[in-house]
Amino acid sequence: MALAESFAAHPNRAEAPLSPARSFGARPDYPGEAMDELRTWVDEIAALTQPDRVHWVDGSKAEHDAIVDQMVDEGRLIKLNPELRPGSYLARSHPSDVARTEGRTFIASEREIDAGPTNNWADPAEMREKMTGLFAGSMRGRTMYVLPFSMGAVGGPLSKIGVQVTDSAYALISIEVMTRVGDAVLREIAEGQPWVRTVHSVGAPLAPGQEDEAWPCNDDKYIVHYPESLEVWSYGSGYGGNAILAKKCFALRIASVIGRDEGWLAEHMLLIRVIDPNEKVYHLAAAFPSACGKTNLAMLRPTIPGWRVETMGDDIAWIRPGEDGRLWAINPEAGFFGVAPGTGESTNVTAVETLWGNTVFTNVALTPEGDVWWEGLTDEAPAHLTDWQGNDWTPEADHPAAHPNSRFTVSAAQCPQIAPDWEDAVPLDAILFGGRRATNVPLVVEATDWTHGVFIGSNISSERTAAAEGTVGELRRDPFAMLPFCGYNMADYFGHWLRVGAGLRFDRAPRIFQVNWFRRGSDGRFLWPGFGDNSRVIDWIVRRLQGEVGARVSPIGRLPHLEDLNLDGIEVPQEDLEELFHVDPSTWAQEADLTEAFYDTFDGRVPTALTSELSALRTRLASSAS
Repeated sequence: MALAESFAAHPNRAEAPLSPARSFGARPDYPGEAMDELRTWVDEIAALTQPDRVHWVDGSKAEHDAIVDQMVDEGRLIKLNPELRPGSYLARSHPSDVARTEGRTFIASEREIDAGPTNNWADPAEMREKMTGLFAGSMRGRTMYVLPFSMGAVGGPLSKIGVQVTDSAYALISIEVMTRVGDAVLREIAEGQPWVRTVHSVGAPLAPGQEDEAWPCNDDKYIVHYPESLEVWSYGSGYGGNAILAKKCFALRIASVIGRDEGWLAEHMLLIRVIDPNEKVYHLAAAFPSACGKTNLAMLRPTIPGWRVETMGDDIAWIRPGEDGRLWAINPEAGFFGVAPGTGESTNVTAVETLWGNTVFTNVALTPEGDVWWEGLTDEAPAHLTDWQGNDWTPEADHPAAHPNSRFTVSAAQCPQIAPDWEDAVPLDAILFGGRRATNVPLVVEATDWTHGVFIGSNISSERTAAAEGTVGELRRDPFAMLPFCGYNMADYFGHWLRVGAGLRFDRAPRIFQVNWFRRGSDGRFLWPGFGDNSRVIDWIVRRLQGEVGARVSPIGRLPHLEDLNLDGIEVPQEDLEELFHVDPSTWAQEADLTEAFYDTFDGRVPTALTSELSALRTRLASSAS
C-alpha cells in the first residue's frame, strides 16, 4: 500500500489489549521476547531507584480516578468546584520548580560536535555515572509508575512508542492527557515495535515515617538525552517538559534524531486545516518561538466571513515525505499543555472554551467559588483570590496571582474546533515561520523556493522587549523555533531540511512563508490588529497557493500587492500598510551581518546552500540600494 493510502486507511483507535484485564497496577504477563526485555528493563530501574512498589499503568478510567482521588486526599491536587469546572483540578508546584530548566538540559552524544554549540553537551559515560548515583535510591518510600505511551494514534503509520517510569503521580496524570497510555501500547511493544526509554524521578526519597511534600522535587536538576541509545533520564523536577518526557524530550529532541536517521522531520510546529469559502481545504504547519502567537494561530477564528480553521495540533508536528512527493504531517500529542496567562476571551476564545472541564491547572489562582483565574482570563481581576502559592491576593498586590508560566493540561479532543480527523496524517500545503519582530520583517513574505525557505527558517528571531531579558532590541535567535529542542547539531539540522526538500516533487512541496504580526510604528504601536485578523494573511497565502494573486519581488522574497490583501471590515491606514511591508536595504544589510555572525558559531558546518543564500541576499540588497 502506498504511504499516502496507508495514512488515509489506518484506524485511529487501538484494538483490544492482548489478554483479559489484569489486576490494578499489576505487572503484565503478556508473552514475547519484547515484553521480556521491557520487564527486565523495569526491574533494573526498580533495583536502582528502590521504590516501595511498582505500578504498571493500564490506562483505564477506574485507575485514573483512583490515582486522582488519592492525590486529592494527600493534598497534591485541589478539586475545583464541579458545577463551575467539572472534572478539573489545581496543582501548585514548589516555587523553585516552575518551568523547563534549559540550563540543566543536556545532550549526551558520543561526540561533542554532534550536540553543536546551541546545546549543552555532556560526556555520556560521565553523565551515566552521575545519573546512576543520583537515581540510586531516589524513589524510596514512593510508587514507581510504568507508563507505556504512544505518540500519535496507537499503531499509526507515523506514530512512535515510549515507556516512562516515574515516581510522580502528577507526571502520570499529565502524560495520560498528553499521550495515549496503557495496555493498547503494550500490544505494539509485544509485536516488536521499537520503543524509547524514559526515566524520571523527582529526586526526593522518603525515609520511613517521613512526611512528604505536596510537590516533591530537588534543587539538583538534570534532564539528559542520550541520542545514540534513544534514552531520556530526568532528575529533580516534577514540572512540565522536565517531567512529561513524552513532550519536548521525546517528541522533539529524541524524535529529531530519529527523524534525521529515518528521513523525516520532528518539528516545534502547530498544525491547522484552513477551509476557504468554496470549501477548499488546505493544511498549514507553523513554527513560532514562545510569546509569538502560536496558540492563537492554532485556534484561529477568522474574521473574514466564509473562512474556517480546524485545529489539528498546537505545538508539535511530525512530518514525513510520502511516496506521492508531498510532506505528510501528524500531531503526535493527544492534549494541550498551554500557558494560561494571556489566554482569554479577547485573545483566544477557543482555548477558553476548551477548558470548560476535565482540565489540570498548574500554578494558577483559585477563586473563592472554587474556580481558577489568571492574568488575561478576564479584563478585570476578581476582588479576592488565593494566588498560585496559596496566599491571599487582591488586585493591589505587587505580584501576579498566577505564575507567568502557569499551565493548563487538557485533551485536544475537547477543543470545540478540533478537526474530526485530527489524529490522521494530512498533506502539507504551506509552512509558516514567525517571530516577534518590531522592525524590519514584513507582515508576510513568501520564500522563492525550498532552499530560500530553509534560509528564512534558520534565521527566525525575536527582538527582546524588556531589560530583564537583555538589551532591548537585541535579537534572540530561535531557528525553526527549535533552538532549545533540536537533539543534535543545528547546522546539521539545517542540512537535513535541505535533504528532505530535495526529495520532494517540485510542484508538491509545501510553499514556505514568514509572517510577523508584531511590527511596530515609530510611535511604538502595533501596525497590525492581529488575533482573528491574522486570517487575512492566511487568506493571501491560500490565494497564492491557488494562483489567484501575484506577488511583487523584493530583495528578501515575494511580498503581496497591497490591493490583494482582504481588509474589508477593518481599518488599517495606508501609511501603516506601507510600513508593514517596507524593506530597508540598510537595516537588512545589518541583519545579514548578524546572520553571518550566527552562522559563524557553527565553525563552518552550515550548509553551503545557506551561506550562498546569504551572499545572494547581500547582492540583492546592494542592488536595491543603488
